[in-house]
Amino acid sequence: MLDSLTVGRRIRKLRTDRGFTLDELGRELGRAASQVSVIENGKRELKLSEMQKLARILGVTVDQLLSPEAPSRRAALEIALERAQRGPLYASLPLPTLPVRKSLSDEAIETILGLHDELQRLHRQRAATPEEARRANTELRRTMRTRNNYFGELEKTAKSLLDAVGHAGGPLSQRVASDLATHLGFSLHFVPDLPGSTRSVTDLRNGRIYLPVGQAEGADPRSTLLQALAGHVLGVGEPKDYADFLRQRVETNYLAAALMVPEHTAVEFLLSAKAKHELSVEDLRDGFAVSYETAAHRFTNLATEHLGVSVHFLKVHESGTISKAYENDHAAFPTDALGAVEGQLVCRHWSARRVFDVADRFSPYHQYTDKPGGTYWCTSRIQATSRGYFSVSVGTPFATAKWFRGRDTANRSTSTCPDESCCRRAPADLASRWEKFSLPSARLNSSLLAAMPTGMYPGVDSTEVFEFLEHHDR
Repeated sequence: MLDSLTVGRRIRKLRTDRGFTLDELGRELGRAASQVSVIENGKRELKLSEMQKLARILGVTVDQLLSPEAPSRRAALEIALERAQRGPLYASLPLPTLPVRKSLSDEAIETILGLHDELQRLHRQRAATPEEARRANTELRRTMRTRNNYFGELEKTAKSLLDAVGHAGGPLSQRVASDLATHLGFSLHFVPDLPGSTRSVTDLRNGRIYLPVGQAEGADPRSTLLQALAGHVLGVGEPKDYADFLRQRVETNYLAAALMVPEHTAVEFLLSAKAKHELSVEDLRDGFAVSYETAAHRFTNLATEHLGVSVHFLKVHESGTISKAYENDHAAFPTDALGAVEGQLVCRHWSARRVFDVADRFSPYHQYTDKPGGTYWCTSRIQATSRGYFSVSVGTPFATAKWFRGRDTANRSTSTCPDESCCRRAPADLASRWEKFSLPSARLNSSLLAAMPTGMYPGVDSTEVFEFLEHHDR
């Protein structure tokens, strides 16, 4: 496309190089000097006949006149500044137009452009990142479904690491986790001043992994270490976009879980349980000494690939919003217009919500739910975190519920979601009494404001991390 700014600056440079004034060039062209100035400032596009005439006057070809390259570095800066000031972002700022004069130094223009680019980056990020995040989440979930949430290459990596430290199978002890760190060339350092935005810090220069002295209540001390080691093994670096950020997190967590619950032993354990019709996430948790959430995730990794059982997984906040989700059994999760599940409200009749109303939180909660797409059996548990209570649920279609302990539950519910009459619309008698007399204030989810935290490693304060490493580099 014809760039009138670049053409105008080239005409100005050619005019001055040839010693023409604005008046002189105007006379040659048959135009007033003010009209030539408008052309040089890129505020009017030239007709082809005018272009040909100007090219003859200035002794160049039309192609040379239309070259997309700026005629000089100074001209390139001026063009960029003009273009920035004509853009919508600059127009939205309460700033006057800055005249581009010779007295304005190159350094000043570069500074202004740098500030403008950063403002534009932040503006674009705020506007586009939530949508980008939802699309990336949707695409990642589609990929996981296609692979049945099974990553064979990561299973092989986990096996080779465990073989290297002589781990034959079964639960992974803290000692073996420490041996893995040594095998990979790292020493462990437990410190009280770990940056607040991090779970661990890996010092590649000195071969150290820094971990917190104290663990949060209910946290697995192996998990943080194994995630740090997995990140190193997988070559995790600065993500190039949100999709890459999500992929890194999924692969790092997968490898860490595959180390804690080794495939070979876990599959033997699960096949034996299936033969007895006693599949249970609780037993997998207890058999490998991991958290319920890790056991539930690991079950979804192995269930379809090795047991032939399709499943779904949900992690739901006590508010009813979905935090994590996976399915390959056609469980119809609520989605937004882009297909994203995270942040959506779960039907209040699903076990992921009804478990919060159960007084007994020691025993697992089982339930059959009749949904528009069929009947599903589900097992759910509550876990406490620093961000409140979450339910973790694993479910399967009615036909494969026969392999699970808890299949004889009498708990049953019916959900017609996404039909609004199911649970999203208040009963008529309540609505008639209160819909005109209520004004609730929603609790804003922080993810709505920043779907992807900024920084070299999203969500991490890089300066804080570098200062920490500098302090400990002694």
